[in-house]
Amino acid sequence: MGTLLNLYKFPQISYGPFDSILTDKVQFPSLYQMAPKDSSLPKGVVCLIVHFAWNWIGLIVSDDMRGEEFLWEMRKEMGKKGVCVSFTEKIPVSERKHTESHETFMPRIIISSTKVIVIHGDTDSLMILRYSQLPFFITRKVWIATSHWDITMRPIYRYDQNFHGALTFSYLTNEIPGFKTFLKTIRPSKYPDDILLRGFWLSAFRCSDQPEKKEQEICSPNASLEILPLCAFDMTMSGLSYTIYNTVYAVAWALHEMFMEKSEKRSAEDKEYLVPDSWQLHSFLKNTQFNNSAGDQVFVDETRSFEAHYAIMNYLIFLNDTEALVKVGQFVPKAPLGQDFTICDDAIVWGWWDSKVPSGVCSESCAPGFKKAPLEGKAACCFDCFPCPEGEVSSQIDAEHCMKCPEDEYPNKQRDRCLPKVVTFLNVKEPLGMTLTFMAVSFSFLTVLVLWVFVKFRDTPIVKANNRTLSYTLLISLIFCFLCSLLFIGHPTTTTCLFQQTIFGVVFTVAVSSILAKTIMVVVAFRGIRPGSRIRMFIHPRMSNYVVLMCSGIQVILCGIWLGTSPPFPETDTHSEYGHIIIQCNEGSAFAFYCVLGYMGFLALGSFTVAFLARNLPDTFNEAKFITFSMLVFCSVWASFLPTYQSTKGKAMVIVEIFSILASSAGLLVFIFLPKCYVILLKPDRNTQQWIKNK
Repeated sequence: MGTLLNLYKFPQISYGPFDSILTDKVQFPSLYQMAPKDSSLPKGVVCLIVHFAWNWIGLIVSDDMRGEEFLWEMRKEMGKKGVCVSFTEKIPVSERKHTESHETFMPRIIISSTKVIVIHGDTDSLMILRYSQLPFFITRKVWIATSHWDITMRPIYRYDQNFHGALTFSYLTNEIPGFKTFLKTIRPSKYPDDILLRGFWLSAFRCSDQPEKKEQEICSPNASLEILPLCAFDMTMSGLSYTIYNTVYAVAWALHEMFMEKSEKRSAEDKEYLVPDSWQLHSFLKNTQFNNSAGDQVFVDETRSFEAHYAIMNYLIFLNDTEALVKVGQFVPKAPLGQDFTICDDAIVWGWWDSKVPSGVCSESCAPGFKKAPLEGKAACCFDCFPCPEGEVSSQIDAEHCMKCPEDEYPNKQRDRCLPKVVTFLNVKEPLGMTLTFMAVSFSFLTVLVLWVFVKFRDTPIVKANNRTLSYTLLISLIFCFLCSLLFIGHPTTTTCLFQQTIFGVVFTVAVSSILAKTIMVVVAFRGIRPGSRIRMFIHPRMSNYVVLMCSGIQVILCGIWLGTSPPFPETDTHSEYGHIIIQCNEGSAFAFYCVLGYMGFLALGSFTVAFLARNLPDTFNEAKFITFSMLVFCSVWASFLPTYQSTKGKAMVIVEIFSILASSAGLLVFIFLPKCYVILLKPDRNTQQWIKNK
């Protein structure tokens, strides 16, 4: 029609939905579109979808160019927001195609898992959707209808409940003053020549139009249109009617302007000149603009027309089969961000979900602590949820990846957030630290008491016979052995880390060297009394001092090399214990550490061997048996220390070393000195020269 009428330059004014194809002025120079532009409609629909967190959407469009354009725009907008298309159905626009597909069209929609469906098309094409529904079958879907479809239009003989709770985008318009009053007072008797009104009245009030009867036989002649249900007549002006209203006024304005211009050129008596030609209207229509009675500005030239504003309506069907369209929100495309889309969730009545927002998703959201795993061959909105791996968290819903916690934090049990790790070390204030500290101080105090006993009874035979100097040296070194364990308790610092292992190695070497010297002196003393023995030359008061100084000096040199090349230092261990940051001392050089331990073990093994060989010498001056047993305990403790130390981490390593220090030191103190203290303090009659001679 457009091409044919254009040959004669007949102006054509379209009041139907805006069509971008018709804006081509080369192909349609005489066509004007009065409907507002619908280019923002897909964006508004997607805003509604995103607002309710739906991502699994079905699309139904008319099988024409307008439907294809809407479908393409919807896919683009949905892709931006991460919304997936479940299915796409096209409504046939011809009766023949409808007849071919009506048996499978609606069943495909009904059996789909999608709960949210967007419908786009004009009222005529979407009537096919109405007639295609299965009788008395509730689809339990959420329908979103666009502005081109009057949702109240449906077969009047069947109250269809499937669209109850649907949301529709209607043109946002102002109310025309006096329009509802006019509708309330209109009747066929008031306009007897209006055959269209008569036909509508007969249909709306279900009268039987019998030709032989006169006008007074029309049923409900004094009724009002406002009593009709919404499916029969809507008292509110629709977007389509509003466009027609503006179209009629636009033509009236154009004619008015044209007549005014002609009346200025010719006298009013020239009636024939006032009759306009069709082509003359174009120049006036292009420039026509006015404010209608509702206060809205109207342009005929579509290049100057505005983007459509939309009211979001909720379609309701009540138990008494009455219907209503309730405004629940609006979409204004050019409004500032945050004000363009508004909706009142509480005002919406959903069809069959007990006032709860239905879930329009392919897969339920993954809670924090889980990550999405896409399903092969499915859309991106369909996925499985898997817990985050050990040591990783996800704090957001539908997280695609889990994140590792920082070094100083660890995941909670739900793996949805990171918690700060607890800084831990062997604290003197905790029960175990207090116990070890008490034991170290107690043993050192006991050693001081033993030293005091030996000093007090230094002139007694038993003290003299066991080399007083070596005994004092051994007791003093044992005091420091017990006290050096305190360096391992408390917050590690650079100073404590430097002296922990070195002081421990040196004082223990002095103690073991003193025991070795004692053992050697016992052997030399008993072997040297034989006539002609060459060992006699080694019997010298300073011989034992040389042994202690030489053996201890080697250890001091080893420790000096250790401190000079790769000294110990404090470090933080964030991996050994879950949820804890362990502050500990790093040996710096593991080789140097084990060299110190190895040398000390070599001396201990030598002392044990010499003492074991001298165990059968006379008992009176021989303490080889006690040294043998004490060194057996000493070697057993440190032999078990090595594998235990290697298999533990963090605070347990420190506890193992402290326990080994205390146990080995206590073994030396108890098995070497307590028997002598027993004789000195409780059996003084045995600690005499006379008893020794008799013995």
